[in-house]
Amino acid sequence: MKDESGLDDPSVDEAAGEPVDADVGGAADRVEGSWGRPPGEAAVVAVIAGGGVLGSLARYAAGLWWPTGTGRFPWTTLGVNAVGCALIGVLLVLVTDVFSVHRLVRPLLGTGVLGGFTTFSTYAVDSQRLIATGHAGLGLANIGLTMAVAIAAVTVATKCTRLSVAGMGLGGPR
Repeated sequence: MKDESGLDDPSVDEAAGEPVDADVGGAADRVEGSWGRPPGEAAVVAVIAGGGVLGSLARYAAGLWWPTGTGRFPWTTLGVNAVGCALIGVLLVLVTDVFSVHRLVRPLLGTGVLGGFTTFSTYAVDSQRLIATGHAGLGLANIGLTMAVAIAAVTVATKCTRLSVAGMGLGGPR
């Protein structure tokens, strides 16, 4: 498939007509007898699972260190999501713009560790419980504030990382 400049677009697998994740591969990488799965997919799933365990344990520890009382605003969950989103912004700039890394680094750290650390399911449950127990204002505030903080954290971290990298002369094509 061609992009807007008329060049081949490597992010689309023409054989399958679907986007390609650079970490996994596309239909062209599939081999006979693999049930349609690209080689190495088990490694990707394994590093995501292992990273998810580590991230989830870190999130659980944060909840133990800074517990949220019943009917109280879930500051710990908000903080975890803000830090996790900022780290995702930094990570993605570093692995896409600065460093050539092993294909399993992004799934391990981004999807696994930081995906396990950030907790949007807990944020949803916290909001639902606040609303159900008569604290609708706090629940709705949590919904809006978490989304705003998460988007701001990843945006600011991405921009700051790009500026820092450019200032050090590290950015640009790899």
